[in-house]
Amino acid sequence: MRYRQFGRCGFDVSALGFGCMRLPCVGGDQSVIREDEAVRMIRYAIDEGVNYVDTAYGYHGGNSEKLVGRALASGYRDRVKLATKLPVWLCKSHDDFDRLLGEQLQRLATDHIDCYLLHSLDSKSWSRARDMGVLEFFAKQMELGRIRHAGFSFHDAYEAFPGIVDAFDWGFCQIMLNYVDVEYQAGLAGLKYAAEHGLAVIVMEPLRGGKLAANLPDEVVAALGGGSEVGDGSEVGEGSEGWSPAEWALRWVWNLPEVSVALSGMNSMEQVVDNIRIASDAAPGVLTERQLAALARAREAYMARIRVSCTECGYCQPCPHGVVIPDVFGLYNEAGIFNAWEGSRRMYRGIVKAARDASRCAECGQCEAACPQQLHVIELLKEAHAALAE
Repeated sequence: MRYRQFGRCGFDVSALGFGCMRLPCVGGDQSVIREDEAVRMIRYAIDEGVNYVDTAYGYHGGNSEKLVGRALASGYRDRVKLATKLPVWLCKSHDDFDRLLGEQLQRLATDHIDCYLLHSLDSKSWSRARDMGVLEFFAKQMELGRIRHAGFSFHDAYEAFPGIVDAFDWGFCQIMLNYVDVEYQAGLAGLKYAAEHGLAVIVMEPLRGGKLAANLPDEVVAALGGGSEVGDGSEVGEGSEGWSPAEWALRWVWNLPEVSVALSGMNSMEQVVDNIRIASDAAPGVLTERQLAALARAREAYMARIRVSCTECGYCQPCPHGVVIPDVFGLYNEAGIFNAWEGSRRMYRGIVKAARDASRCAECGQCEAACPQQLHVIELLKEAHAALAE
């Protein structure tokens, strides 16, 4: 296993972190973890050198933290840096911060959290938590030793990112990044900004929730060498022989020197073993120009599949008829880019149930007048609804 410096926090972490959001489950019910298998996987990873374990209050219906607490018994707790997250959306007052942290410590069977994050920050949730005194809470808990290092996970446009980084003496941050989403949310710009300010950077979704590992469009497969596994390496550079799509994606993340640890939500022992193999070999700056060019071609192939050139700026909101236009276009693009129609349609059913889907459009034209991309929003909503409501 290779290790990297965790920002200015004074310790090193394994390049691979174990993300406990996609543990093996029973019968497709994400709240029912196959506990013995999950414990076996986590302990195997630790035995093989993984020393960063990440969970959160709400993962697996609230059961992930309990499972992690069990997995880290028998001496495993002392061998890892344990990360979990404060669900800021559940906090109505300052008192909730302490209540939730206390509950998490109990679930995890520990007296401290090594890396505690504000979970899933955007500009609105950040402002709300800050105004309730969350930074003062973090400072106090760090003084008490219940939290060792403070950080946040981020889900918003880059423009909101530097302000959060500059607001507190954070030890680390967690951002979404992969070879496709280089300009999405914090992106590469956020990675560099955080690293330049001394923060460790944890990368989540290096495989885009598995979308970069399976069911790849033909043109992406061709860009990476012509098959689900590269043949002789002649097109993309010697040394790439046999790389799976997942390996290409992980190696791209680990090629970035600013990345401290990449989280993988592994749900089988096979995935654990394979990811440890890759992490033990990957290092910053080792991908060749031809390999990087192949990944760039793959990204271009994905981008060519975008259905709507919507930047999700939100200028079309609020719609007078309740249509969540950026969400609709986001799901439509997700389905088209990644061949993820089943998942996008499932999520769209939730929008339909909430009476905020594209069929509610009354063709008033307010959105088209506001759209800086000058999109034909009305017709595109009809197109998206026809594709997603099948």
